[in-house]
Amino acid sequence: MIKLGIIGIGNMGSVHSKNIFDGKCPDIELSAVCDLKDEKVEWIKNEHPEVAIFKDAEEMMDSGKIDSVLICVPHYDHPKYAIMAMKKGLHTLIEKPAGVYTKHVLEMNKVADESNVVFGIMMNQRTNCVYRKMREIVQSGELGKIKRANWIITDWYRPQAYYDSGDWRATWSGEGGGVLLNQCPHNLDLYQWICGMPIKVHAKMFFGKHHDIEVEDDVTSYWEFENGATGTFVTSTGDVPGTNRLEILLEGGKLLCENGTVKLWKLEMFESEFSKTNEVAFAAPEMEYIEVETDGKNEQHVGVLNSFAGAILRGEPLVADGREGINGLTISNALHMSGFLNKEIDLRTFDHDLFYEELKKRIASSRRKENVKQATVNMGDSFR
Repeated sequence: MIKLGIIGIGNMGSVHSKNIFDGKCPDIELSAVCDLKDEKVEWIKNEHPEVAIFKDAEEMMDSGKIDSVLICVPHYDHPKYAIMAMKKGLHTLIEKPAGVYTKHVLEMNKVADESNVVFGIMMNQRTNCVYRKMREIVQSGELGKIKRANWIITDWYRPQAYYDSGDWRATWSGEGGGVLLNQCPHNLDLYQWICGMPIKVHAKMFFGKHHDIEVEDDVTSYWEFENGATGTFVTSTGDVPGTNRLEILLEGGKLLCENGTVKLWKLEMFESEFSKTNEVAFAAPEMEYIEVETDGKNEQHVGVLNSFAGAILRGEPLVADGREGINGLTISNALHMSGFLNKEIDLRTFDHDLFYEELKKRIASSRRKENVKQATVNMGDSFR
């Protein structure tokens, strides 16, 4: 068994710890936890006295009680603690997103490349059978190349009370972004995991359109891919009822994921071939409608934890390598940059330093002033 330490026993940290205590992760022993607040760990102290309790993450890492760490702290600190852990030779699993800005995550990935440890990220939606099946079909090439991909993901509704529940919420200094960074990391990861990375994006972004917040809560974006395919990504925390609809049009048909199912319209021949050979005006290729079968498995967080342990103990594949977190975050940062500057952003020449500077401007004027100092520390000495 691996001996895991969890940094941060908040909402997600407590979920992971309970999954382990419930026996859902047979290769994992929860040996230690770390949190600054006594009330967060009180239940572990009472119900599981064998687990070591720490208030300092580095002290836990140096204790000799763990060989791996799961990082469940606020977004800004994901790279900080991952870098610290990997430099100490600890296998490392981070919660999503990989970080707030790519400049820091690139540094984290460099340390991962130089370290002889397993490095994973909690992209648990990759375990969902519907998205795995869509990726399998797209990657197989049986339907040819992608022509267009559209994702409307607006079922992230949050009332004002949600944002009022913590003064760090929806602030540049506290979270570093809104719906893109808080709610949508999984969607952005899945989009590029299934369809590949875009080369250009252009976003129309509204900050505090539906709520009294300073970050984005309504985004409509246009994407371009290397092969000429186009895409859209629309998201919001202000829509009721919301929609979750991913549609991928390919040369040989169309895939639709909605309401937990995958549907396929498969053309009798690729559209380009039909268009060249058909001689009947207003004709269209014949197609077959298929309700796609999946294996029904959706292991979510437990699946990621078990794959992390399996990678350490037996060299099994991870659900998501931690280095891959840069992909969705690059898209997120590029969308933010497009919104900040009101222009198209080319991801092939994305200016990580410029985004970092633009983010610092917004942190400096963040409404949660007491968070500015901490965000400054997290972002490094260059911001002091």
